[in-house]
Amino acid sequence: MARDPVPTSRTRAVDAFLETVATTPMRGGGGGGGRLIFAMDATASREPTWDRACGIQGQMFEEAAAVGDLWLQLCYYRGYRECRASRWYNRADDVVRAMSAVRCAGGLTQIRRVLDHALKETGRESVNALVFVGDCVEENVDELCDCAARLGIKGVPAFMFHEGHDPIAARCFGEIARLSGGASCRFDSGSARELRELLSAVAVYAVGGRPALARYGDGAGDLVRQLTHQVGRAD
Repeated sequence: MARDPVPTSRTRAVDAFLETVATTPMRGGGGGGGRLIFAMDATASREPTWDRACGIQGQMFEEAAAVGDLWLQLCYYRGYRECRASRWYNRADDVVRAMSAVRCAGGLTQIRRVLDHALKETGRESVNALVFVGDCVEENVDELCDCAARLGIKGVPAFMFHEGHDPIAARCFGEIARLSGGASCRFDSGSARELRELLSAVAVYAVGGRPALARYGDGAGDLVRQLTHQVGRAD
């Protein structure tokens, strides 16, 4: 039986994402703990991905725990100008419980408010990374890029995960990642495992930086082993 062709464009995107993560300098050293803002679009179209992300949180914490403490803050927007952020958690079950209580609601994107929030948080105490998961952009792209550049100045890389094929979102997410010093990567409904591995890799990076990623790659899947190779070349 013939095998399905490898999706070359996705492979290139994943490789580029992993290479950027591997070469991203981490603010504040690493090895003892890390602070990660996990932000998601919770508008109506995002409900299936939201449910999958609840399960992914557990693995993110498990992998990061081998390196040090991961402190994670959940941030989301939905409905009419509702944008909320949780307290900081360092237990996976607390995050899953908080996420499970949220119901998605229709509305426009509010990515600007997420980026502004990350800037405020890192003004209080260093944030090692921002992760955002979404599928579209319905805002002024120039304003989003301005916020992203300010995150870059503060040393907070944004790792942007784009579900679907919207070309405007793809370009905008890529610019936000570039200007902040992070990376962007596309996924779809059939790549839950890929998303899980990549998010776990970012969590490990947030806690321990590039050396932690190198150690993590020894027992991880193919995607993270690719990341480990990139770490070795970067160092």
